[in-house]
Amino acid sequence: MAIHKLLVIALIVLASSMAYASDPSPLQDFCVAVDDAKASVFVNGKICKDPKMVTADDFFFSGLNKPGNTSNKVGSKVTPVNVNQIAGLNTLGISLVRIDYAPYGQNPPHTHPRATEILVVVEGTLYVGFVTSNPADPTQKNKLFTKVLYPGDVFVFPQGLIHFQFNTGKTNAVAFAGLSSQNPGVITIANAVFGSEPSISSDVLARAFQVDKDVIKYLQGQFWWNNN
Repeated sequence: MAIHKLLVIALIVLASSMAYASDPSPLQDFCVAVDDAKASVFVNGKICKDPKMVTADDFFFSGLNKPGNTSNKVGSKVTPVNVNQIAGLNTLGISLVRIDYAPYGQNPPHTHPRATEILVVVEGTLYVGFVTSNPADPTQKNKLFTKVLYPGDVFVFPQGLIHFQFNTGKTNAVAFAGLSSQNPGVITIANAVFGSEPSISSDVLARAFQVDKDVIKYLQGQFWWNNN
């Protein structure tokens, strides 16, 4: 009996933590998003379409069976299915991506500011990992967690932490990932730091990375590919 009580308590705690980890819970059956271009107000999310105008197509997306084009500098392509592709995801706190990797292609270090990610490999071999936030003890370093994944393997990237995936094989790889937000966002580290518009001051970056300003200017002069 005590074990059953502990199990019930654990399930309640898990359910509560999941509720706080994702977008706010909806207060109605659905809130199908109106296109941003047609919205007359701005909210934290998207405003709702008149429920009488909602159709099954508002909850539908087709095309995740099609490989993404990986012929780019990073050798990967992310195909998102979030509220911008399925309007019916608005307020539901969940989304999905397909990621295709060319041989030795990677999904570069990035973060999702609004979502935890759970990834499953369906084809190929991936080397994946994430880095912890700054430790409380300044003498300690950020810790890296890595794993080599094969078809059927699953890995979780906690919300907001820098993470990556790299195809270690000589063949294509494919993975699918669920995210705990209708619009998780993505910040690709190199693109954001060295490719912003306008550019971050080279003085700032040279001091931050402890390198010569010429190195920073070289990096800022590169074309940083967006694979999303």
